[in-house]
Amino acid sequence: LSLEYLVLAAGAQNHYFGHDDWAQYAVGLKDLDDAIEIRRRVLVAFEAAECMHDPVEQKRLLTFVVVGGGPTGVELAGALGELARVVLARDFRRINPASARVILLEGGDRILASFPEKLSQRATQDLARLGVEVRAGTRVTRIDETGVFLGDQHIPSATVLWAAGVRASDLTKDLGVPLDRAGRVLVQADLTLPNHPRVFASGDMTSFLHQGVSPLPVTSPVAMQQGRHVASNLQAVLDQPPMQAFHYLDK
Repeated sequence: LSLEYLVLAAGAQNHYFGHDDWAQYAVGLKDLDDAIEIRRRVLVAFEAAECMHDPVEQKRLLTFVVVGGGPTGVELAGALGELARVVLARDFRRINPASARVILLEGGDRILASFPEKLSQRATQDLARLGVEVRAGTRVTRIDETGVFLGDQHIPSATVLWAAGVRASDLTKDLGVPLDRAGRVLVQADLTLPNHPRVFASGDMTSFLHQGVSPLPVTSPVAMQQGRHVASNLQAVLDQPPMQAFHYLDK
């Protein structure tokens, strides 16, 4: 393959921390196909509950569990709460969608741990207003077709959504460059690969350690800003001025 410059933006994939068998029961949100599958599972659960006469099974169908209290998990839980209490409020005759139970599980001390604590508190309050139960400090030990297990505790659920972890695309393993524990490329300040000044990387497959003590969060604002910066640096290459270091603007 002959080229002058290369841009790598292969993104990330769900990380089940050695429990890949959970993937069939807990779908993540990484692409359009995942979004369509999540929508299908959620709507099917409501429709099945409408036809279900067994109150125990109906309760299981109307219990939605989101694993992971990062930005994706918080948005998913909030969307489910709004869907049940606003969007679907008048779409069923036998069930009350607002009675659906939405549970957000987070292993750490608080949700949105990469954000200031006051934002975590505000998000928890906003989710509560949507009827979402936030449980911090809880570790999922098993997921199967019946629901989620937290040690000896079992949460029966027909719909489990995974937002607890991501890892970089498998492409990074074949690049021969330094990676972090999540398999992300440790990029230079200008978003090039170490010892490869003509190869750029951006987005969720990268670990940017040149701004603060922690890597930048794996979120879309970081990826979008990095993408624009790579384009700017490529233009700089053509126009001859030196390339600039990337700086993330936290809005």
